[in-house]
Amino acid sequence: MHDWLEAVISEARSLKDSFSTFDTLYLGGGTPSVLPDRLIENLLERLRNVLHFDRHLEITMECNPGDLDFARASRLHTMGISRVSLGVQSFDDATLRFLGRRHDARCAQIAVEQLRHARFDHIGLDLIWGIPHLPVDRTLASVESALSFDPEHLSCYSLTVESATPLHKDVSSGVVRMKDDEALAEEAMRLWARLSQAGYDHYEVSNFARSPAYRSRHNTKYWYHTPVLGLGPAAHSFDGSRRWANVSSVSDYVNRIRAGQRAVTFEEVLSNEQKISERVVLGLRTSDGVARSIVEGRRLKELQELGLLIVTRDRVSPTERGMLVADSLAVALDPT
Repeated sequence: MHDWLEAVISEARSLKDSFSTFDTLYLGGGTPSVLPDRLIENLLERLRNVLHFDRHLEITMECNPGDLDFARASRLHTMGISRVSLGVQSFDDATLRFLGRRHDARCAQIAVEQLRHARFDHIGLDLIWGIPHLPVDRTLASVESALSFDPEHLSCYSLTVESATPLHKDVSSGVVRMKDDEALAEEAMRLWARLSQAGYDHYEVSNFARSPAYRSRHNTKYWYHTPVLGLGPAAHSFDGSRRWANVSSVSDYVNRIRAGQRAVTFEEVLSNEQKISERVVLGLRTSDGVARSIVEGRRLKELQELGLLIVTRDRVSPTERGMLVADSLAVALDPT
């Protein structure tokens, strides 16, 4: 962990002049809550000394429910963590066992309660839907449990099958059968309708905020093509025209940085056409949509009549049904 920390700080020093002031800092993905508090505090202190941070800095940390108690939550709050993204995944014990999580529903409930007692006023809960063999009503029951805590933010992700995982093996062998597109669409619409009824702003395909003020300021940068600096193994960066990614191996990352080398394993310079295309792809995942001038064309009327788009004089944005097929919309409207 010490070697990782030193490498991250060294990488930050080498790139600090390529970016201006930062107004968000995000610790995650991965599981930063497994790090000891003294290391997290050291990391934050040294990053503040190296990088230029806005005085209204939003610091988000991803946490596992099993890593939190009141004392831990209080220490994180004291360190300046302003927002916690809690990897609940579900409040259904059978679902958590299926997902291989090391916490149960009661542990997740306690973690949320402890964050509130520690005076966190911006809590995000991550939930997963589309679980094989799980009735929609059970998914909605888990959502109701989440809503009972009045979280400021909810991220609701459809279960995906990643290669080289136990789930991939079970799906490939037929032991697990994923839900078909029709079933997933029904589940998504019922889930989204319930969150809308509860007053949540569906501002991106998988993300909901209790009000626009509680949108994830950091994640919004990805969707709006804002420059982002990523530090550490597997981190991705974008400076407005160039994108790069670091090696995923911790030891390889540390060794390269120690040797004074870049830890980059992938890099590309985006053409103007790529920038426009990505702006459309990312924009159509959000309720704000994209500028109409970018996607003007005859298909707008057709897709609007199908109930997939909202078209105004200046903007084109997806409806709830449109968000279900956001990628297809992007292909249909790609001006390049």
